[in-house]
Parts: sequence; structure tokens; C-alpha cells
Amino acid sequence: MFTPETTVIGFIGIGVMGKSMAEHLLNAGYPLVVYSRTKEKAAELLEKGAEWVETTKEVAEKASVIFTMVGYPKDVEEIYLGENGLIQNGREGSYLIDMTTSAPSLAVKIYEQAKKRGIEAIDAPVSGGDVGAREAKLSIMAGGEEAAFTAVHRLLELLGTNIVYQGAPGAGQHTKMSNQIAIASNMIGVCEAIIYAEKAGLNPENVLKSITTGAAGSWSLNNLAPRMLHGNFEPGFYIKHFIKDMKIALDEAEQMDMEVPGLALAKSLYDQLVERGEENSGTQALYKYWKY
Repeated sequence: MFTPETTVIGFIGIGVMGKSMAEHLLNAGYPLVVYSRTKEKAAELLEKGAEWVETTKEVAEKASVIFTMVGYPKDVEEIYLGENGLIQNGREGSYLIDMTTSAPSLAVKIYEQAKKRGIEAIDAPVSGGDVGAREAKLSIMAGGEEAAFTAVHRLLELLGTNIVYQGAPGAGQHTKMSNQIAIASNMIGVCEAIIYAEKAGLNPENVLKSITTGAAGSWSLNNLAPRMLHGNFEPGFYIKHFIKDMKIALDEAEQMDMEVPGLALAKSLYDQLVERGEENSGTQALYKYWKY
């Protein structure tokens, strides 16, 4: 349905992951209209031919498929539902794909409002961090109408390798909450394993050679533990954004009358790191909890 000859794509949110994602669309030949709060972040995309606009309203007016990858649910709400937002100013028949990790209830609200204007809205949060975004190997979990998902599937394939339709509007976000719950406790285990190896007098890099390929193996162990050992705490995914995700998951679990003690513990540890000024570090900085 969508080809570079017939489709202008919009991308809002040129951050750690969004920049790489937008670049894949541009490299595939699609005319790309971009907007971000900080224009400098889009400089490389503009050099490669992307068009800069000053408002989200202009993105809505120019593009028939629009991706968003921003920080917080409040940003999503403003971009989609505000006076200058995508739904109010979008074209009938256009597609809106939110890849931000946001609240499932907000995804449902966006879908309902978009439908009233003849616009398709899909919640499609991702997992894989900066590496997955850069290598176009993201895991994409989608909610919305299945026909709309099918229509944009080829575009999603430019961004990820594991693309799964999860169900009705909000289902993508609920799936991402499951993902974040699994990561939260796993990150505690990864850090404790590394600290334990160090205190036992082992070479932690050799330890990783053994345990990453066994039953303990995980994405965090394979990708983030080496960063910990090399003192690399730059964000592939910001602590402040992970805390936002955990708060959403805790709220959703409470509504389900479900206890999530592992998630609650992980959030409490990350909250302590924020108090120490680590909110803009990558999630692997949890390692520092044991180092202070």
C-alpha cells in the first residue's frame, strides 16, 4: 500500500532511538518530514534529505503515515490530542503509529478519537534499545485494528525483526508492560551476578563467557553487563524513562489487583539512583547501586 513514490512519512521524536528509526525510513527512499523539540538532534537526517517542520501540526498536514517516539505519556497526549495535534490536523485515511512506551488507557483514547476522524491509530511500542534501533532489529508489539496493522507491516519491517500483532487498541502497550516487568527484575539479577563475581575474586568478563550462553542468558546480560564492566553508563535507554515505564506497569497491576514485588523493588532501587543524579544515565547504571 505504501511506497516511496506515493507516501510521505512523518517522524516525531528524534532521540537516542528515534534518530536511527527515522534514518531507516529515509534510507528506504521515503520522503521524510521530521519534528523534534531540539532541531540539532535532526541535523544528520536533514543533511540526508529529510524535511524539517516547526510544529506537529505541519507533520500532520504533510504526511500520510506518522511515527512518534517521544518520552512520556503527557508528550504523547499533547502530540496526538492537543489543538495542534495529529488527530485534530491529520488527513482522513492517514495512519498514526505511536512507538513510545505509554499508558494502555491513553492508547485506547487515541484510537477512539482518531477513528472519529477517519484516521487509523496503532500503539506499537518497541524493545531492543539503542542497539536494536540502530540495527533495525527492534521487537515491535502492536495493538489496534488488525487491518491497520497489516497495512503498515511493511514499514514496520524497516525498523524491526520481531513484529507481533497483540490485539485490540492498548494491547501493544500492555505487552510492553510485560516486557518491562521482566527486564526490571532481570536487571537486578544481572547486577548482583556481576558484583558477586567481582567480590569472589573472579574475572567478570570470563564469568560472562560462561553464563551468557547458559540458562541465565538474557538480552541485558549479553548487552548491558559488558557496558557495566567497561564503565559505560551512557543511555541506550534512560533511567528516567524506565522509571516512567515501571510506574505505568505498577499502576496497571494495581488496577488488576495484582502484586508485583519484583517490579516494586526494582523501581525503588532506580529511584535511589535518581536521588543521586543518575536519571540521565542508561539503565545499566543500576550497577552503581552496589558501588556507592
